[in-house]
Amino acid sequence: MPIKIPSTLPAFDVLTREGVMVMDEDQAARQDIRPLRIGLLNLMPKKIQTENQFARLIGATPLQIELSLIRMSEHQTRNTAAEHMESFYRPFSEVAQTGEKYDGLIITGAPIEHLPFEDVTYWEELCQVFDWTQTHVQSTFGVCWGGMAMIHHFHGVKKHMLDHKAFGCFRHRNMAPASPYLRGFSDDCVIPVSRWTEVKQTEIDRIPGLITLLASDEVGPALIEDPAHRALYIFNHFEYDSDTLKQEYDRDVHSGTPINVPLNYYPDDDPARTPLNRWRSHAHLLYGNWINQIYQSTPFDLDAIGT
Repeated sequence: MPIKIPSTLPAFDVLTREGVMVMDEDQAARQDIRPLRIGLLNLMPKKIQTENQFARLIGATPLQIELSLIRMSEHQTRNTAAEHMESFYRPFSEVAQTGEKYDGLIITGAPIEHLPFEDVTYWEELCQVFDWTQTHVQSTFGVCWGGMAMIHHFHGVKKHMLDHKAFGCFRHRNMAPASPYLRGFSDDCVIPVSRWTEVKQTEIDRIPGLITLLASDEVGPALIEDPAHRALYIFNHFEYDSDTLKQEYDRDVHSGTPINVPLNYYPDDDPARTPLNRWRSHAHLLYGNWINQIYQSTPFDLDAIGT
């Protein structure tokens, strides 16, 4: 089954060329089925790139998905055309006012790791989003900074600055093979990492109910399940394209920003060579398993979510 997105959204053509099944509003209306409503709260500056990455993953399941794009109400992006934001995004204040509910919500990362959470200009509204998910979303997926912010809000888990950027592709251990979110996973897997902060496993272990699903000896815990809040937190980037780390590396080199070559990414760690994607299959597994768990648990009546 396809993912339902506007035919004018750039991701429509991108995914069509890749062979992902997509449909527009008219096609969806002819199918007698309730699609899963998935929201994407996009905090990244490159909105279109992020839309493509997550639409690709959630659109690869056998279920019909309706993707809705959401933004913070007052924050203005400088990296995406205003026309795109106006055409495809709704402010959270409008979403909350309507009272509508979602089967799932993805909250992306944001390049503001150096700031204390409380100094982020939209922190107060983001906390409202976190609390709103408990009554209006069946399952929430916090990614990178978004996951760190959410686990901090609900559990007080701190983010700690690193001495150097965790940057590259790192091997992670499967800590919970019986978890439905890791169905089909190998004993270990590779995940792209790009961050200046971390959460510590010792602090997570002190909080009852939190379950570490994936972790790395080099870069710490990566995927945390929070059943009490119907949430997953992932601090690394399964959604990255093959060349996303390359784009980040080239950007910093071009600007003169000190940056190490991303580890275990280029063949022989040589930036002149084309990087290989070694995480795509596990990325599809994880997001497919998440969608499946939503499908198994969400009420058919959207209004019953959170009651």
